[in-house]
Amino acid sequence: MDTTTPPSSGAPPAAPTGSPDVPAPPRWPYAGHGQQTLLWASVLITVGAFLPWLMTGVGTFTGMRGAGSWTVFAGVIGIGVSLVRSRRVVLLHAIGIAGIAIALPTWQLVHTISLVGFRGWLPGIGLIMTLGGGIAIGRAAREIHSER
Repeated sequence: MDTTTPPSSGAPPAAPTGSPDVPAPPRWPYAGHGQQTLLWASVLITVGAFLPWLMTGVGTFTGMRGAGSWTVFAGVIGIGVSLVRSRRVVLLHAIGIAGIAIALPTWQLVHTISLVGFRGWLPGIGLIMTLGGGIAIGRAAREIHSER
């Protein structure tokens, strides 16, 4: 018996993958419109919480000494939810995470300005990354909503 040719079962040969007759298998991880933005912006938020939020003459203050701990939780949830297939679940989480990642750094800036004004401090890279990630997630939420 020749082992190089498969035995014939009488069935027609299978259509190659990608042909119009056979649908392509679903892609995993699923990343619809806006979900890739949600994933990478959530990474920005998570990393930004550990970096300096305020730079002063005394030293730097990381986000983890204040509101950054909340943004870490939101960022990690955003990383996980960005791989979920349910668009409604992704949209609701993206709205909540955007709210957290925009409101907390904004509150930190307003609070610092109300305490010491504009002299003697600069916003740190972590604060900028977290705020930028929140804005990007807000944009991703709008994109996810418009696709529904």
